Amino acid sequence: MSLHYPLIAHDDAARPLARFADHEHSAGRFIADVTTLAEQLPEREALLNACQNRYLFAVALYACALRGILCLLPASHSEQTIAQLCEDYPALGCLSDRPDSDIALPTLLIDATLLAASDASHWPPPSLPAGQRIARVFTSGSTGRPQGHDKYWGALVETTRAGVESLGLEPGFSLLGTVPAQHMYGLESTVLLPLLGGGLLCAERPFYPADVEAVLAALPAPRVLVSTPFHLRTLLESGLPVPQLALITSATAPLSGELAGELEARFEAPLLEIYGCTEAGQLATRRSASTECWECMPGVQLRPDGAERAIVHGGHVWKEQPLNDRVELLGTRHFRLLGRTADLVNVAGKRSSLAYLTQQLLTIPGVTDGIFFLPEEEGIGSVARLAALVVAPELERTVLLSALRQRIDAAFLPRPLKFVAALPRNATGKLPLAELRAALQDAATDD
Repeated sequence: MSLHYPLIAHDDAARPLARFADHEHSAGRFIADVTTLAEQLPEREALLNACQNRYLFAVALYACALRGILCLLPASHSEQTIAQLCEDYPALGCLSDRPDSDIALPTLLIDATLLAASDASHWPPPSLPAGQRIARVFTSGSTGRPQGHDKYWGALVETTRAGVESLGLEPGFSLLGTVPAQHMYGLESTVLLPLLGGGLLCAERPFYPADVEAVLAALPAPRVLVSTPFHLRTLLESGLPVPQLALITSATAPLSGELAGELEARFEAPLLEIYGCTEAGQLATRRSASTECWECMPGVQLRPDGAERAIVHGGHVWKEQPLNDRVELLGTRHFRLLGRTADLVNVAGKRSSLAYLTQQLLTIPGVTDGIFFLPEEEGIGSVARLAALVVAPELERTVLLSALRQRIDAAFLPRPLKFVAALPRNATGKLPLAELRAALQDAATDD
């Protein structure tokens, strides 16, 4: 008999599972909502889950799983992305909680009319086969065209359980996320972590610091904040008080030790950075304020694959996966991160990384945001020039360039360097390469 895992870890139907529409929903009510919606889904091989409310997203995800329908989770709902998905799934439909959704697909509106009237008669929680494929998650496109990766129920359960252990969580925590559920980090850490870790899922996804503060205040302790360096930096700079946190997690982009230390001191809570990838999920954690060293999650190991390369295997990683990042191995379960393989640049025989150059840019007083990137398609290792976009409303161009020359080799000075009002960040704070190149073309010439 194949291995099965239950949909949730909550062992009592009356136990709170989510905060939705300003009320707590029990585990029994959640299962009732999932079962009721599953009966009303259209017959499809795949459905795009575009629900922005995290509770409705979770209900839709699990309802699709009960029906054996694959959930597609693209990072973008652009016309180009939808057209690409329809090439692979001609009968593709959409699940959305937005009446004004402009996604050009047959859409089922997920609202209260499709959910259960009560939490009765749907307990205990159903189980799914470990080998069932339930979702296809796509990369963000920060280094090119988004790529899809299939996610299996057993691997998702096992990676979530490993995450619960690595983060030191006990059942009963409340979790707020500032990242969308459609992203791999958001799926694992803001949806599956509370559902499979016995926590309380928060339906909201606040963006502005005042909204983050208000939603946290409505949650019972102990509180966990799942966020990104961009969102955390904004929250820190706002100066707003935040209710007591038990834990902060960060992912999607490198977090400097300095910023991690400032966040821990300001919010009086440990901050654990999560390392992972869309291909294999979350893989390691570190206390960024005190160490550069990453520790693999339970069961996960690394083995070398040439210079500065490694393959991850074991634990919840069912299939060996080469890492896209360069690493320095410190045994089989610890490592230092050196940067993305696709991040390496070679200018006039000198080698650096885009991440390092961006970090140097962000240390300049007066720079509130910025990034180095490749302005056009060039082979990595033979790049002729770099570009940079910067948000620095109070800085003169000559002052900024002078500060950069003090921090980086002159060979890596960006040409062009353009000032913009804001970077084209997506909902996770990432910067898709296509959007950066478009912003570069739109920016006023200042070279």
